[in-house]
Amino acid sequence: MREEPMELLYERCAGLDVHKKNVKVCLILPGKPGRPDKEIRTYATKTADLLEMRDWLKEQGCTHLAMESTGVYWKPIYNLLEGDFEILVVNAHHLKTVPGRKTDVKDSEWIADLLQHGLLKASFIPSVPQRELRELTRYRTRLVEERAREVNRLPPNAGGYEPEIRRCRLRCYGESIAIHPPGNRRGGG
Repeated sequence: MREEPMELLYERCAGLDVHKKNVKVCLILPGKPGRPDKEIRTYATKTADLLEMRDWLKEQGCTHLAMESTGVYWKPIYNLLEGDFEILVVNAHHLKTVPGRKTDVKDSEWIADLLQHGLLKASFIPSVPQRELRELTRYRTRLVEERAREVNRLPPNAGGYEPEIRRCRLRCYGESIAIHPPGNRRGGG
């Protein structure tokens, strides 16, 4: 009984194993029938190096990339490459369940092999406007929390400076109550 070879979805694709300081890239290209060529390179994670990697992958005709979604190291690479390639960010748990891979090079090869045959399931990555909105929302939340911490640091009673502290508290809390009681308003009454 003769085994049928697995169907190739992508002839020119790459698997990326991303780390803090470098990225291992395994590029798969068409080779002899049934034996694709693999080229493995390592790039630093500085922008200039990632742009060099992008240019090399484009020169080779690579159309699809896949990388693990471990930590946050994949994010700048994804943002830099997303307009030039179809990119799959894959849950690391799905890739790690296969035993025997012990090196970064083997990881990148494994990712490329799975991608080539269409065996990877991409994680959901929001669109650019949605990602930007999320970042702004998170930033606003941090600012509001920081403001609340500073307001809580103000002393409740500061001796002779109580009116000034009261005005400061009112401004920090954003309350719209009058600073001066109605009978003490400046400008007559």
